[in-house]
Amino acid sequence: MSDAEPRKTLTVTDGIAIIVGIVVGVGIFRTPSLVASSSGSEGMFLLAWLLGGVISLLGALCYAELATSYPHAGGDYHYLTRAFGDAPGFLFAWARMTVIQTGSIAMVAFLVGDYASEVFRLGEGSVSYYAAITIILLTGLNVMGIRQGAWAQRAFFSAILLGLVFVAVAGYAFTAQHPDVQSGRTVLHGSHSLGRAMIFVLLTYGGWNEAGYLSAEVRDPGRSMVRVLLVSIGLITAIYLVINMVFMNSLGLAGMSSSQAIAADLMDKVLGTGGTRCVSALVIFAALSTMNATIITGARTNFALGRDFSPFGFLGRWEGMRDTPANALLLQGFIALLLVGLGTGSRNGFAMMVEYTAPVFWFFLLLVGISIFVLRRRDGRKSRPFRVPLYPLTPLVFCSACVYMLHASLVHTGRGSLLGVVVLLTGIPVLLLGRAGRKTR
Repeated sequence: MSDAEPRKTLTVTDGIAIIVGIVVGVGIFRTPSLVASSSGSEGMFLLAWLLGGVISLLGALCYAELATSYPHAGGDYHYLTRAFGDAPGFLFAWARMTVIQTGSIAMVAFLVGDYASEVFRLGEGSVSYYAAITIILLTGLNVMGIRQGAWAQRAFFSAILLGLVFVAVAGYAFTAQHPDVQSGRTVLHGSHSLGRAMIFVLLTYGGWNEAGYLSAEVRDPGRSMVRVLLVSIGLITAIYLVINMVFMNSLGLAGMSSSQAIAADLMDKVLGTGGTRCVSALVIFAALSTMNATIITGARTNFALGRDFSPFGFLGRWEGMRDTPANALLLQGFIALLLVGLGTGSRNGFAMMVEYTAPVFWFFLLLVGISIFVLRRRDGRKSRPFRVPLYPLTPLVFCSACVYMLHASLVHTGRGSLLGVVVLLTGIPVLLLGRAGRKTR
């Protein structure tokens, strides 16, 4: 059934599992030490994580209006096309297909390879081999059907929560409070900046906006999407605050800032050498959860692009028996494998993919925030099951945060960011060729 449409097969629980699975991934095991080194006190450290939740909540409120008013498998692509026209919508879909989503998949695949290679190496290119194998297996799982992908996501999501609960309980119950925390005096040398800390915090919170791509498949999206977004952000913020309080209580701010593997250092205090293995397994599950959820949502944009842009028409085929866009998934997996090959030639594949995706991601997230104002003015009479509270202040604050992150991602990254921008710009001649072909016909 290649001409079928997306069906309402996902529950609110499925949506929450997918969004939390994307966000609560590998970042929480890498960024707390960077946030600690940028914070001058325990109070600033915790404030940064709380502010990250508040900014994400503001963004979620904006997305709740868009997702409930314009439920569509294309998510951001659909909102941008309605607000600004075909060209910005196409460039966003092109960026998702070649930079944002595929780069994120390759980035997390490299992390799986890093940790899996510590357990069993596959030769000189072990990290890349594991990355490629993981992309192939998870793409194949989702080609089989949305139910298989959703059940796998629930399993990964449950494993992450159980693992983080274990880390939190063990950290509080079996480690003594750090002397710096007891005394309430922490002095870190060097420059400290809440703004710099927020760069890493917001990177760790990134991914909640993927909810928009599920709106065509979630039952009763008018009410369910608000619940998916708000419950997800609340749960993510609570998880991050609790885990970081455990880190700070056991290691102290100075110990956190000097740690290269903060969760492993904590578990070493609890379990000795076995703690590192436990954390490695938890990181792999978190990475698999992030990858699987990213694969699910990324293919929906490719599907929407195929429906609207004839040169990519083969992507707009929905397999009704399996409730999945198989061709879109396969192309996405192929491009992710190409990026794994690109990252293999760099010194650090994971870092290269972070630089590759960040500026393009924040640029288009800013445009989505602006689309709230455009669509309110253009579709003033349209029924909106949910309206952003405190409009226009809420979307203005969200857009300001996006501008700040766009600037930071350009200033604080290397040549990988330039490559991502160049690949985005290659979409312009593709768009022009497609329009020329349409006029000729």
